[in-house]
Amino acid sequence: MLPHHLNQETAVSASQILRPARAPRRLAGWALPLALLCAQPASAHDFWLQPNAFWIEPWAPVSMMLQVGHGHDRQRSPIALSRISRFATIAPDGVVTDRREALRLGAPAADGDFRLGSPGAHMLVLETDAKAASVLPAPRFNAYLEAEGLTPALEHRARTHRTGADGSERYSRVAKAIVQVGPPGAGSQAQVTRPLGLPLEIVPERSPYALPRPASLPVRVLYEGRPLPGALVRLTNLDNDAAPLETHRTDHAGRAVFALPETGTWLVNLVWTKPSPASRDTDFETVFSSLSFGFPAPSR
Repeated sequence: MLPHHLNQETAVSASQILRPARAPRRLAGWALPLALLCAQPASAHDFWLQPNAFWIEPWAPVSMMLQVGHGHDRQRSPIALSRISRFATIAPDGVVTDRREALRLGAPAADGDFRLGSPGAHMLVLETDAKAASVLPAPRFNAYLEAEGLTPALEHRARTHRTGADGSERYSRVAKAIVQVGPPGAGSQAQVTRPLGLPLEIVPERSPYALPRPASLPVRVLYEGRPLPGALVRLTNLDNDAAPLETHRTDHAGRAVFALPETGTWLVNLVWTKPSPASRDTDFETVFSSLSFGFPAPSR
């Protein structure tokens, strides 16, 4: 995966990014934003929720960080609070609690903290706005699309004779995490397999915490509420995240199946995009989506 997004997750307004006529779209009015956006070397596609523990006792304090990047580029996300449109927990019984007031982005110890009481699997969900933008020279933009498996976007650029033109996108991020309260088998796992209405969403068909323990992790990918075929989905060990452990394309029903790890902390993630309407100031509208989960260290 190729780093190219803003380290600061800066929102760029339309008044900052001015486009000339759609064709030939040389983006002459983008010269200053282009220099600013492409100068950020360590931003990255991976973005996820990282609780201090994925398995906790009832009512134990949970602290959380927003992580971005992978390998040597991994860091706490510097995203602004104003860009986070949704941060909530969904309890095993389906009760939704707005946790946005619990966020303390950039605080020394964590980006937020809260407590979860009911035994079972709780879902954490975060969604940002789509006000961040990125611009890249043609070779880097095409390489990014290829690395992320965004074949339809490459085909669109070829079809519209823009393969050799700079590429631009506005993007949002969505992230989910699964936190188990109580011991294995305690409480319901039902919320894990239910969609939460995100624009691009990874929905496990079985909870990784279910008993008896499943051997595989089948997931469905939904884009704008419908199964998404042909998307490149990755499973990464967050304890060794320089490269994904497994990568699969979703089938015609939007499904991909991974071997379920036995230990460690894990990230499933993908990217999808679509061409922007002609009236918009960027070429594509992109969503980055992730699902994080983990297992307690084996007892000795």
